[in-house]
Amino acid sequence: MKRTDPPSSLIRIGIDLGGTKTEGIALDAAGEERTRLRVPTPRGDYGATVRTIADLVARLESATGSANATVGIGIPGAISPATGLVKNANSTWLIGKPFDRDLAAALKRPVRVENDANCLAVSEAADGAGAGCGVVFAAILGTGCGAGIVVDGRPLGGRNAIGGEWGHNPLPWPADEERPGPACYCGKTGCLETFVSGPAVAGDHRRVTGADLTAEAIAALAERGDAAARATLDRLVERLGRGLAGIVNVLDPDVIVLGGGLSNLEFLYAALPPVIARWAFTDSLDTPIRRAVHGDSSGVRGAAWLWRPEEAAVNARNCTPD
Repeated sequence: MKRTDPPSSLIRIGIDLGGTKTEGIALDAAGEERTRLRVPTPRGDYGATVRTIADLVARLESATGSANATVGIGIPGAISPATGLVKNANSTWLIGKPFDRDLAAALKRPVRVENDANCLAVSEAADGAGAGCGVVFAAILGTGCGAGIVVDGRPLGGRNAIGGEWGHNPLPWPADEERPGPACYCGKTGCLETFVSGPAVAGDHRRVTGADLTAEAIAALAERGDAAARATLDRLVERLGRGLAGIVNVLDPDVIVLGGGLSNLEFLYAALPPVIARWAFTDSLDTPIRRAVHGDSSGVRGAAWLWRPEEAAVNARNCTPD
């Protein structure tokens, strides 16, 4: 069925459902923020979650003087194509529920629900670090390691709604000391997430040095010339570079965008390209690596942009080089 896009005059509402907070934003036709609201997430209560989102939409519409705005929602999971129910959600009370249908009924309009990493990618493709690019790969390097893929302005969820789940692939080209790798919550060992997420960096530093520090504290020590901290970050760059080289070999995106806490490490943007180039199956590599322009707001903005017009002009020729 062809997706129907909204008139350009309508307000687009985005909702980012997090584990502790639920944020809503209203964007006008130009993508400018009109208003934003944040409320606690009713953890463990599915019915209250649906009601909270419906109330948030009503308040955003009231604040903008709009009616029947489009609504997109980002969740830490996905709608299963096989069952139509939520799967793989950190907010476990959503699992097994017809979340999109229940919200559509509560709001009396269609809604679009996407994985929150896909929402980050949509936001950055719409008017962020990937604006004008045909294929955008946006990685979240935070407490976990997720990613979203956008092609021609639309999220690529995939046949099984797991598109972009690169964090649960094995670390490419592992050295002997990296095998079998740390245990992952998914039940396997050596997942990329266990090497390049924030907690993974802290765990790597602890195993080598015995010091229990956060990734941010390790970066601060490295800035002050601490050799052990610098070695930890060098290992991060090498492993992240290998992981992204695998993405380049399979997807060959027009741009790679980094979000999450580790994306604030400024040295990554100069250090990663030569490492990726060393492992990528190509004679030269000019794929730009960019920090997410909208930062922590990308998820909620991307949820609103799930109703982006079909005619949005995005292709590799419009992707501004660095």
